[in-house]
Amino acid sequence: MNLDTATPVSEPLRRLGASLITLGRIRLELFAIEAQEEKERIASLLLWAVLGALLAGFGLLMALVLVTVALWDSHRLLALGGGTLLLLAAAALAVQKVRGLIHQPASLFQSSIGELRADADALRPPTNS
Repeated sequence: MNLDTATPVSEPLRRLGASLITLGRIRLELFAIEAQEEKERIASLLLWAVLGALLAGFGLLMALVLVTVALWDSHRLLALGGGTLLLLAAAALAVQKVRGLIHQPASLFQSSIGELRADADALRPPTNS
C-alpha cells in the first residue's frame, strides 16, 4: 500500500478536524467572555444594591428618629411603633422581591447558545421540501 494515496484522503479530514477544533475553541472563548461579563455585572449589581439599600435604610432611620423626636412629648410610642411597622413592611417587600428574582430564569450564555445553534443548523444537510 502506498502512503501517497492515503495522504489526499486524510488531508481533508485533518483540515475538517482542525476547523472543528478551532470552532470549538472560539465557542469556548465566547463562553468564557460571557461568564466574565456576567460575573462583573453581578458584582457591580450587588455592590450598588447593597450601597443603595444601606443608604436608603439610614435615610429612613434618620427620618423616623426625626419624627420620633418631633412627637416625643405627645405621641412617642405611636411614632416608634409606626416606624417599626414601616421598616418591617419594607423588609417584607424586599424579601418578596428577592424571592421573585431567585425564581427568574437566568440569561447567561444566551449568545453562545444561539451561535452554537446557528453552527448546528449550518452543518445540517439542507432538506428538500
